[in-house]
Amino acid sequence: MKPSIKKGLSFGLTSAIITTLGLMIGLCSGTGSRLVVIGGIITIAIADAFSDALGIHIAEESHNQNSVIEVWEATISTFLFKFVFALTFIVPVLLCPLKTAILVSVVWGLLLLGILSFHMARDQQMRPWKVISEHLLIAALVIVATYYVGIWVRSMFG
Repeated sequence: MKPSIKKGLSFGLTSAIITTLGLMIGLCSGTGSRLVVIGGIITIAIADAFSDALGIHIAEESHNQNSVIEVWEATISTFLFKFVFALTFIVPVLLCPLKTAILVSVVWGLLLLGILSFHMARDQQMRPWKVISEHLLIAALVIVATYYVGIWVRSMFG
């Protein structure tokens, strides 16, 4: 895989998992509304995919080390991977009761992050368990923090 595409995949997938799960969990614990969670997922898939793609684009241009084609490959792949993977989280919300959908989404997201982390560790000849546990710990912190933020928002404004 080309390094520019790999960059888009790793960044887009990671961002899709962390931001979408964080938003879903915060919105669910704050509102308990399936409609709000679905709207949040679609919003993240569009707005954050464009935002992340532009961020990668500007970061790649600022390094001044890649060709114009490589910059655009990283930009487009970031957008596509973020957009597509963020939208995968809508499937359980459409098919399951909301609390079950959140649990399924957490398992799906952590599984994807674990697989990505394993391949990354293997490519870099690092211990997979160390890389996987570090990345899953960060994801768990986001999950816990957004859950409690949702509860706090509901208690303050609900």
